[in-house]
Order: sequence, then structure tokens, then C-alpha cells
Amino acid sequence: MGLEKILSITGKPGLYELKTQTRGGFLAESLLDGKKIAVSARENVSMLSEIAIYTYTEEIPLREVFTKIGEKESYQEAISHKSPKEELISYFNEILPEYDEDRVYPSDIKKVVQWYNLLIKNDINDFSEPATAEEE
Repeated sequence: MGLEKILSITGKPGLYELKTQTRGGFLAESLLDGKKIAVSARENVSMLSEIAIYTYTEEIPLREVFTKIGEKESYQEAISHKSPKEELISYFNEILPEYDEDRVYPSDIKKVVQWYNLLIKNDINDFSEPATAEEE
């Protein structure tokens, strides 16, 4: 499973796997505890495959940031998202030295590290682009 079915829902902790569409939204399963929830179409939902991190020259897709962390950590867990702010910033600087410090906040870094670790715990470590119909 790739990042296309992994969601972040504003106001809800952790990440969710998209399970199925419903009339008024969709059904999602928490990667934290496995509980299924109904999500209304009005809620603010982001697919991880659509999120990017600002750098000074461009926006880097989150999948590429996860790949860089994975390569550094041999696709094992990274540092804890509960580490001190300075430690998280230093770690992120190693992963993505060109990130825009004015637009990427420590809270964003914390979230990226937390999401990476949650994905790894759930054996989701394929961060590559999905194959398009033309490539298959």
C-alpha cells in the first residue's frame, strides 16, 4: 500500500487508511489503534501523497522526504517526535538541508517524523510514486 490511501484528518490524532467511499464521505481505519471511523465530506482531510515540504527552490513531495528518512534509518524508526525541538530541527536539517526554515515550523517537522514512524510501525515503507497506466 502506498501513500495514496493514507490520510491525515484535522483534529484527529495519527494517520488513517482510506477503506471505502460512503454516500456522505468515507470510512477510514486508524493506523494507531485500528478503529474504523466515518469521515464526513465536510471534514478537512489531506492525503499524504498530496503533501509537500517547502524548500528554498521548490516543494519536495512528502514521499521523497520519507524516502530520505528511510534511507538514513534503513527503513527503521527514526528519532522520537517527542524529542526536544532543537534535536528535531537538527535531524531534519540532515535529511533535508535546503528546507525553508521560515515556512516549515518545528511543529511540521514533529508531525513528519511522527507520521514516518507510524507508517514504519504499520509496515508501510514503499514511498515510491505509483505506476501510471502508461508505465504499466
